[in-house]
Amino acid sequence: MKLYGYWRSSAAYRVRIALHLKNIEFESQSIHLIKEGGQQHQNDYVALNPSHLVPTLIDGDLVLNQSVAIIDYIEARYPQTPLYPSDIAAKAKVQALALDIACEIHPINNLRVQQYLVQQLGVNDKQKLAWVHHWMALGFISVEKQLATSASIYCFGDDITLADICLIPQVYNALRFGMEMKNYPLISAIYERCNLVDAFIKAAPENQSDAQ
Repeated sequence: MKLYGYWRSSAAYRVRIALHLKNIEFESQSIHLIKEGGQQHQNDYVALNPSHLVPTLIDGDLVLNQSVAIIDYIEARYPQTPLYPSDIAAKAKVQALALDIACEIHPINNLRVQQYLVQQLGVNDKQKLAWVHHWMALGFISVEKQLATSASIYCFGDDITLADICLIPQVYNALRFGMEMKNYPLISAIYERCNLVDAFIKAAPENQSDAQ
């Protein structure tokens, strides 16, 4: 199994967490999103992932992109250490929160959006940072409210789920951009607890071979 990713990619970070939680051995292949104009745009990689994004998972003949789809594939193939509750309604709640993060917060702040703001719209660094903070804050307000009814040790009770796997990379990203997290105590507490877990430590951006 091979995972194409980038050390600071939130989406690749999610997949690394899931793989480590399930103790699945995998090979990491770095796709540098800045060097050489962005290696995600090179022909060999685009042949694997026409979206010009990371991550991409290769498992035998399967080539799969989109982090949540990859994690769901891993979950189905390796059901040990489940990432969802067994109850159907509870599973749907976990999926909804995870997608709030992965689909509503993360894409608005990812690298290609920031590059477009600067290169095409002429946004300066201060304006770009304001954009990032605005959309992250809107998302975190919603997440914090949801956690008020679901959280215990982790986002949903005492077991790690897909929601935690999506939340921790997003908080890492927020801190990297200097977000003030004091208004999100539940999010912050879960972030601290997850980062004591071995799988999250192994998956952390600074612990990747291509970290710079």
